[in-house]
Amino acid sequence: MKKRLIAAALSLIVLGMLFAGCTPGTETSIIDSIPQTDTPLSEPALIKGKIILGTTTSTADSGLLEFILPFFTAETGWEVDVISVGTGAAMQMGRDGDADVLLVHSRPDEDKFVEEGYGTARYDVMYNDYIILGPKDGPIVYNNDIRETFMTIAQSGLDFVSRGDDSGTHKKELEIWSLVEIDPENNSAYVSAGQGMGATIGMAKELSAYALSDRATWLNYADKGDLEIVSEGSEELFNPYGVIPVSARDDRINAEGGQAFADWITGSTAQALIATFGVEEFGKPLFFPDAK
Repeated sequence: MKKRLIAAALSLIVLGMLFAGCTPGTETSIIDSIPQTDTPLSEPALIKGKIILGTTTSTADSGLLEFILPFFTAETGWEVDVISVGTGAAMQMGRDGDADVLLVHSRPDEDKFVEEGYGTARYDVMYNDYIILGPKDGPIVYNNDIRETFMTIAQSGLDFVSRGDDSGTHKKELEIWSLVEIDPENNSAYVSAGQGMGATIGMAKELSAYALSDRATWLNYADKGDLEIVSEGSEELFNPYGVIPVSARDDRINAEGGQAFADWITGSTAQALIATFGVEEFGKPLFFPDAK
């Protein structure tokens, strides 16, 4: 275990050096601004117990949690059971007392969750962005105008696959439809998948349809078929993630472990890990650390 942690730490340092030296612009300044952790990774903590993390599918499907959670356990002694669902379902888990901490991405709902007393506080963790996928030979030309893209999809009756699962991605999609004052249900080619991001991308691929996706899941999706990014870069596509320890309303909630996760993922070790995740494979991180 000790040797594996040392190797992982060395790999992280090398990746950080390569990233800082080869990548211009915002990404370099992000990594340079993150302080180095003072916690030695060579002496893993004794196991204290287990926490339940309710989270959105993108943090699991992208591979991020698989990458960072061994460091969390080694540093804190808390093991993690991950339940990966849509943000809406994850937050319901918190309300029902079935999760100790949440890692989600629907800011208005996160704030409401805390205001209603279900969470102790909401902390910034990271961000990335959403993209619109569509067939390579489809009628929509690559652009950075999400509103025009959605209007074209609706007005031309183009096939669109929605997650339809009350996830953060689904809520963002509905928000964009609202911005352009279009009810997507009036489009006979609008399909509600009621599933996670990977399954929704798969359905869009089979139907040669359009879909809204988070960038991290798309980059990690293996068989992209005829799909490509047709729209990106609009300010409406910003995608922030937050962590919320669930309030200890009864003895089912592991408040200590939940707060430990929130403190850790907003701390220097996790923020540095997030900054390097995806760099080796894709040339840039899949998420950008954003803890205050």
